[in-house]
Parts: sequence; C-alpha cells; structure tokens
Amino acid sequence: MKALVVGYGSIGARHVSLLEKLGLQVAVVSRRAVPIQNLFTSIGAALEKWAPDYVVIASRTIEHREDVEMLATAGFTGTVLIEKPIFQDVREIPKNLFNKIFVAYNLRFHPVIWDFKDLIGKGEVFAINSVVGQHLEGWRPQSDYRASYSASWAQGGGVLNDLSHELDFLCWMLGGWNHVTAAGGKHSNLEIDSDDIFSVLMETPGCPVVNVHMNYLSSPPRREITAFTERGTIEANLLTGILSINGKLKKYKQDRDDTYLKMHEAVLQANTTNLCSVRDALNVKLLIDAIEKAAASHAWVAR
Repeated sequence: MKALVVGYGSIGARHVSLLEKLGLQVAVVSRRAVPIQNLFTSIGAALEKWAPDYVVIASRTIEHREDVEMLATAGFTGTVLIEKPIFQDVREIPKNLFNKIFVAYNLRFHPVIWDFKDLIGKGEVFAINSVVGQHLEGWRPQSDYRASYSASWAQGGGVLNDLSHELDFLCWMLGGWNHVTAAGGKHSNLEIDSDDIFSVLMETPGCPVVNVHMNYLSSPPRREITAFTERGTIEANLLTGILSINGKLKKYKQDRDDTYLKMHEAVLQANTTNLCSVRDALNVKLLIDAIEKAAASHAWVAR
C-alpha cells in the first residue's frame, strides 16, 4: 500500500516514520530538500507518479484547504487524513471522490482517554477541569520557536488551534457544547503574535461546568483532566498515563507514538469508532471561533 505525506515539518516527519513502521511505502510532498527517497514538489506530480492509496495532509494549517482542494480537483479516490486543526477557518470540504476523510485528533486513541470517557458515561457529571500546556521554547528544541507556525497567528498558530485536542475530546465525550465564555490572548513575554494563554468555560449537554485552561508556558508540560461525578472524582494524566478513581491509581503503558499508530490503523481498517470526522473537526473550529468572540466581547456565546 502506498501513502503520501504532504508537508515535512516535525509532524510530517513523524507520520512518515510511523507509516513506514506499519509497512506502507511512503512518499513526501515538500518544497524543501528533505532526506526522503520518494520526494515530490507538488501534489499533482505525486498523484501522477506515485499513485498513493492514502494521503496525510501535514502541511501548515493555513495550507490545508488548498491541499485538499488539489486532491479533490485531481480526482483522488483514496483515503485522506488531515492534521488538526482541519482548516484556518470554518469552510466545508470541497466536493470530492475520496473514499474516506478524517481529521488527526489522535488523543482520542489514548487508553486513559478511553477509560475516562467510559467512566464519566456511567453517571451524572457535575464539573470537569482540564489543563494543557507546554512551554513553547522547549516544545521543538531543534528549531527556533519564533520561526515555528505556532508563533504565527497567520499560519494557524496559537494555543486554541495548537492545543485543540482538549476541545475535541471533551466535545466528543460530552455531546458538543451549548454556551461558552473565555478570557485569553497574547499575554506572556514570548516573541510571538499568536495567543499564548486561554481559559475557557463551557456548558455542555453532558456536563454543566467545563473549564479548559490552555497555555504555551507550562514547564514541565501538563495534560490533565479531572471530573467530579456522582461516583466520585476521576483524574486523568495523559503524560504519565495514570488514571485515578477516588484515589485508586491505574497505570497505563503508553509510548509517545502509540496514539498515532492506533489512529492510522483505524483509518486503514476503516474502523470509524474513535476517529474524528470532518463534521466533528469543523465543530471544533466553530467552538474556537466562539471562544475568540467570547473573549473579545466579555460575554457568553451560544452554539
């Protein structure tokens, strides 16, 4: 089976490595000279000469829409996976002949998330608190953070887009969102023009009080969720792989790449149970837009 990865930044390189590990033949589209044997400078040339079955869009967020349009216009009939967030703004997928199309919210495949979702689905949930953050200077130590897409609002950077996994999996668990308000923006001394801190408060169908704090400042990194339920307190730490149920701990063995591997396997096997659909991903973008509007207006925004 042949795969094509569009874009060869840090996430594109990871997709190439993982797809090769799964036994696929992999080519890359990149305008840069990168150490890849099967390298193309355009999607059109890659489709013609490589004829992939599976395409992963791992370019900059601002380029996602154009890349998908190129695939659609060329009549690609295989399967597509778009890196998160789906697009820079809320726009429908162009008409296409794709077999399937999904969005790469890989944390849906974390075993701690699976069990956390299962547990909160077994009774009333009163409140959820979620914290995610990582200091941007140490995120990609091999490169200058100021030159990364994360640092640029115009390229789709900022915590709301970059760390939108939490917005996705909380909406997935809780049935979406009804109302949201927020505070945040660019507040730190990081040399960036994208948002670096946001605190979000949501009312959702599955929980009346959901708080999400996101930042580019946490050192060490954090990715934690706490649910207060009728059955007690459930705490999940995605970085340590520990789930606590009323203080009783369960440890999960989890490699850094496991969620990506499970996601790719699900795509290739057409197992849609945990995959993020285009509709779900566009709803995350609608939520991000509502968060920005709420923060600007100091008001609640309805779905």
